[in-house]
Amino acid sequence: MLQKELYPGLLLCLLLAVGCREHVDGRETLTAEADQIATTQSEDKPESDVAEPADPPAISSNELRPTIRWQDAPFHIGEKVFLVGQVANTGKSSSGHHFLNFGRRRNDVTGFIGRDVAEQFSAPPEETFKGKNVRIRGELYRYRGKPNIRIEKSADVVVLPDDAAFSELTTKEPVVREIGDVVKICTLNVLNLFDSIDNPYHKDEDTNAKLREDLDLLAKSIRHIDADVLVLQEVENRGYLNDFNRALLSDLGYQHVVLTEGNDKRGIDVAVLSRLPVGPVTSYRHLTFPDANGEAMYFRRDFLQVRIEPEKGKPFDVFAVHLKSKYGGESGDVIRLGEARMVRKLLDRFLKKDLQRRFILCGDFNDTIESPSMKAIVGTGGGALKTFFDEVPPAERITYNLEPYQSMIDFILASPAMAAEYVKGSYQIFPGSPSETGSDHNAVVARFRID
Repeated sequence: MLQKELYPGLLLCLLLAVGCREHVDGRETLTAEADQIATTQSEDKPESDVAEPADPPAISSNELRPTIRWQDAPFHIGEKVFLVGQVANTGKSSSGHHFLNFGRRRNDVTGFIGRDVAEQFSAPPEETFKGKNVRIRGELYRYRGKPNIRIEKSADVVVLPDDAAFSELTTKEPVVREIGDVVKICTLNVLNLFDSIDNPYHKDEDTNAKLREDLDLLAKSIRHIDADVLVLQEVENRGYLNDFNRALLSDLGYQHVVLTEGNDKRGIDVAVLSRLPVGPVTSYRHLTFPDANGEAMYFRRDFLQVRIEPEKGKPFDVFAVHLKSKYGGESGDVIRLGEARMVRKLLDRFLKKDLQRRFILCGDFNDTIESPSMKAIVGTGGGALKTFFDEVPPAERITYNLEPYQSMIDFILASPAMAAEYVKGSYQIFPGSPSETGSDHNAVVARFRID
């Protein structure tokens, strides 16, 4: 009885001791038992792609995948990519797994096709793809130190033409724009840049995801504006802004994506996209201060300070604001005026320490220039902010573009020292509409010297 119980265990130990292996086309693969383990216990096992929802997202996951040559795989471990190259040789293990090998060295990249996936192919993968130029969709990981890419379904492997130019297929390096001695600043409320995923911590279920056609319109308008620093309002989260930037604005050179989660219950935030290097970022979302009636309150979204540090030029601060809307009538006015007074108080702290402090304040103020809240922010005396909008003809001073509420409620303001660097005649309002630019706000632009 004891011998019968020990025999299988002894046999397994002997098999492991001799390192039972098989070789396929010069590549070493594990035996059936160990090979099965390898498919589930890799050193850096990739997560399977999340299934696409019934209604596909406005930004496809494929748009976010870089296309790389197989030789560059070691630099993209852990990333979901499209990998292109020629399959040098192929193999199949005794347990039914298939291998597409790029290059002929032991540590070159291997495309792994599990036996269950191999059954999806109309012909044996090792015969179909050997010597072919292919594109593989998958996630890169390491197994025993070598790069692998797991193929989850037959559609993830596409045969390319024999004369495919891999250099033309690969994703270009991020664009780096040269910045001169003048920078263009833009503020734009992007009208609910929301994804299709419900956030259980925000009341976003009543806000529809921005449609792809509206994303395209928005991207087109941003490309037309071509600002160096872009201050945005009504962005749901940093992740989606980053996706939007990668998928639709990659040619604009916005290397820096800044967003900290604010206080808005619906989840809308202020954000900054910048071509120029970004230094310290400060959020004032946790401040408490009195509203216009003396009741304690906080910024309904956020008041965000972003230090811009040009490689060539003087640093300056950008303050991004999105004050309380007029929804709610008088109660909204009380909150908005409280926010405005606190903004001015914070700016006065900087100016008291250094009247030459260079900063720009911009965003959606949700009020006109003659309102109490805007008067509080602009201020008086030597520390008054400069407005510049008087350069725009009165009939064109419209930043909220929907009837019957067309008005100018979005501004770019500057401290006295920054105003001295303003490029005269550069203040612009870009007219539009939701059907033309994807937003109910018009972009405001101004230029400043930084040398």
